[in-house]
Amino acid sequence: MRFTATHFADAWLVQLEPKADQRGFFARAFCEHEFRQQGLVSHFVQCNLSANHNRATLRGLHYQAEPDAEVKLVRCIRGAIFDVLVDIRPDSPTYLQWQGFELSAENRDALYIPAGFAHGYQTLEPDSEVFYQVSAYYVPAAGRGLRWDDPGLKIEWPLASPLLSEQDKSWPLL
Repeated sequence: MRFTATHFADAWLVQLEPKADQRGFFARAFCEHEFRQQGLVSHFVQCNLSANHNRATLRGLHYQAEPDAEVKLVRCIRGAIFDVLVDIRPDSPTYLQWQGFELSAENRDALYIPAGFAHGYQTLEPDSEVFYQVSAYYVPAAGRGLRWDDPGLKIEWPLASPLLSEQDKSWPLL
């Protein structure tokens, strides 16, 4: 695996290093030892799968409040998404800054999202599926969100007229 730095000190793009032959390839998508060596959370208690029927579906921006904050390792296993993380750590020099990445079944990249970040994505293709490992159990009372279209964030989503849940439409503005 290759760990590529992002705009944020604690977030990483995790890329496979495939070993290929005439059959195809083999690659490790996660290794606890390598994550620990990188100084990253390496214990995940839950795995989630999100299936999205339509192009332009937007999920987010979500996070869990302390003490239930979670680290996520996100990978698109079918189709393609534009994945966004937003730094919501008030004492961070990158507070309220965002960065987006294209994750796809084709590029097989994953995004390591540390605690203290809101996360969301927009599907770029129909029938996209997203698999993510999470370091904390889901606690509904700890669930929080930011508005996907908050003018204070100025996120440049790639597709207009996203398909949203009622909850994601109603998160408060900054």
